[in-house]
Amino acid sequence: MIPMFPLGSVLFPHMPLPLRLFEPRYLKMLGDLLEQPDPEFGVVLIERGHEVGGGDQRFSVGTVAQVVEVEAMEDSMVLMARGTSRFRVVQWLPEDPYPRAEVELLPELRWDPGLQPVRDVAETALRKALAMNSEFAQSWPADVQLSDDPLASCWQLAAITPVTALDQIAMLQAAQIVELLAMVHDFSKELSQTLAMGWPDATQ
Repeated sequence: MIPMFPLGSVLFPHMPLPLRLFEPRYLKMLGDLLEQPDPEFGVVLIERGHEVGGGDQRFSVGTVAQVVEVEAMEDSMVLMARGTSRFRVVQWLPEDPYPRAEVELLPELRWDPGLQPVRDVAETALRKALAMNSEFAQSWPADVQLSDDPLASCWQLAAITPVTALDQIAMLQAAQIVELLAMVHDFSKELSQTLAMGWPDATQ
């Protein structure tokens, strides 16, 4: 059993998660978490509904968030967490006093050094898309720094790809690194092609 925090966004492994907690149920959750030696909770994407007040419908795949830092504010608590392992919800439990679920961890993806050229191609396509997208919308900068760890950098590439939450869920469920990188590449190329239709020089 793990405490759960449904959100309107997807958390990927190796990515930071800043949260501001003010609802009584999540303040209670944080208090219980801080009694544990390694406080962590699950994050799932809300399919329908809202983050505040409950009554939402949620996707069944999510990411474990490990609490890194907590700060008390005047009317809330601010915490920084970090995505670790992926999971699938087996069963939602009664939400008293906060959301909880039985989960099973998904297999960790394995890095193969032979995939470095594939990763490089995906990164190049993504950075081009980010550079183009910055002219039209807020997104990660094209020169954003990635982890030196190759597996972590693959998840980071997925996390900064400017796609919909449904596309992010698809990437989160990747069974292999090559599948994840292929989606990063294809989403990035599709975005670049779409943007180029309104920016003739973008493909030069």
